[in-house]
Amino acid sequence: MENDSSFVAPEGVYTVTDELKPLLLQPTTGPSSSLTRVTPVLVRYPATKSNGPPGFAQLLGGAGNKESKKEKPVKDREDGASLSGSESQDEAEQSHSAGQENMQPTPGVPAEQHTLFAQSPPVGKKKQASRPKHGMRGTSSTFITRMQTMEGLTKYLQSKQGEVTYLFYNQGRSFLWVEAGSKAKEPLARITFSSAPTCHDVNLSTASPEHLDVIIGFSTGDLIWLDPISSRYSRLNKQGCISSSSCTAVRWVPSSSMLFLASHVDGTIIVYDNQREDGAFTPQQPTGSSLDPTGTTPSEDSSNKEWDPFDNIFVTMPPWHPVSSASNIGGAGRGEKEKAVKNPVSHWRLSKKSVVDFVFSPDVKYVAAISEDGCLRVIDALAEQLVDCYASYFGALTCVAWSPDGRFIITGGQDDLLTIFSPWEQRIIARCQGHSSFVAAIAFDDLRCDGRTYRFGSVGEDNKLILWDFSSGSLHRPKFQAYHQRISMSSTLSLAFRRDKSASYLPSFGMSGADTAPISRYHPALSRNEVAVVQPVLIKQLDSDIPSAVTFLPRCLLTSTKTGHIKLWVRPLPPRSKSKNVRPPLADIHDLSTS
Repeated sequence: MENDSSFVAPEGVYTVTDELKPLLLQPTTGPSSSLTRVTPVLVRYPATKSNGPPGFAQLLGGAGNKESKKEKPVKDREDGASLSGSESQDEAEQSHSAGQENMQPTPGVPAEQHTLFAQSPPVGKKKQASRPKHGMRGTSSTFITRMQTMEGLTKYLQSKQGEVTYLFYNQGRSFLWVEAGSKAKEPLARITFSSAPTCHDVNLSTASPEHLDVIIGFSTGDLIWLDPISSRYSRLNKQGCISSSSCTAVRWVPSSSMLFLASHVDGTIIVYDNQREDGAFTPQQPTGSSLDPTGTTPSEDSSNKEWDPFDNIFVTMPPWHPVSSASNIGGAGRGEKEKAVKNPVSHWRLSKKSVVDFVFSPDVKYVAAISEDGCLRVIDALAEQLVDCYASYFGALTCVAWSPDGRFIITGGQDDLLTIFSPWEQRIIARCQGHSSFVAAIAFDDLRCDGRTYRFGSVGEDNKLILWDFSSGSLHRPKFQAYHQRISMSSTLSLAFRRDKSASYLPSFGMSGADTAPISRYHPALSRNEVAVVQPVLIKQLDSDIPSAVTFLPRCLLTSTKTGHIKLWVRPLPPRSKSKNVRPPLADIHDLSTS
């Protein structure tokens, strides 16, 4: 029964129901030939539709816009170009409408559930989140070179009802918006930039029929905040004013409508707020590292100890950082401080090599980041401190995923292995053997993770799609006394560290006085006989180009290749609901350790 369009898994048959083939693009070279990234988003439309906001169909001054023929005053655009007065008037009207809309909560959008790096709003004022500032219609921006849309897009979107899955992906220098399962094979919109998009993310917490929040990162370090429905955008880190290093990944902070993180090739992760303008910012350099040509640190720390990227992260706090602002509360007045608040919110230097990707823990307190130095770093995002650093078996790490309940982190790498980590126990749980080349992407299947058993999938440069089932209770623990001693000490140190987050190093264990010495957070790779092995449940050989992405959606499995060949595989029905025996999230363990 298996063929190029189907395969049989233990739970049933997966069959291709939709396929998007790469568009014909002009040959590109250099950074513009970045691999395709795909981001799905589910939008729920009401049964009855009302008049929606203007969409991409009105880009480039669509037909029927008679006012555009009138002469109007000219004003400067965000990127230094100019636009006609008619566009300025439209922008003002749309901004006013957006402001009125944001005064009421959006149905189906959860309220902010955390205050990650956020400052409290001024007393007596309620800060309303604004929308992207600049309209794309008729833009003369040199950064946005071309825009194409489906004919009659506005009416098409207004006719939607029920659940609709949209896909956003990049090809070459283009960024595309399509509808999954649509009979119309042409993109809803296609935007071409002068620089190559390298990564993007859609804010799932704010997604609605009225607007979508998309962040796009570029090879130049620039960032675009885009709303494709209202045809508006804002540009951050313009011309690399904060970081000129190429973006490798961007992620919205879950449940936040403003904050997002961007990782870069220079080994940094930068925290941004889409409501802020770019500020004049120069990150500090670690002491004695190759990144610091003077060999001295510009920070106030008088220590001459060389920065060890395997033992801590180097944080640069801008003057407007919440911690810096709190320490200078007796300085400038409230109004002056509010004007000084700019991007970035914070700047983390993780590694001397590129940060490849990162993901948030389900409780949004931790970040798992991987880099080309072959390390997985678990970072306390609230305290902005490194918790643990794990080395790969061999080579760089290429992908990372966090389980839905927060119990496990899985990485894939150039060692052809998938490695399962337990951040609770601070140890490697198992390695997964099945790929014969670099692992390109991994993802958990939320519908088949019940707290006892876990399903995840992976794709690799060997053109294999592999499904894995993992149960922590079925794996044997290594019978090595030295190994268990390391684990016991590591867990004790972690609890002590979390009681005092202000410590620069983990407190010593079982030592006092002159014998006290800092303990490293670095965990070297374990040998093969010390780690359990997980075998694949299914291996499917794909016939297309080298795969680069795999994602589990409620109704289908999505795979994509480096050139943008996307397939949607309809999936079998999920298993019946069972009584879940789920341990408390990592946040609860954290809280118990600090009590």
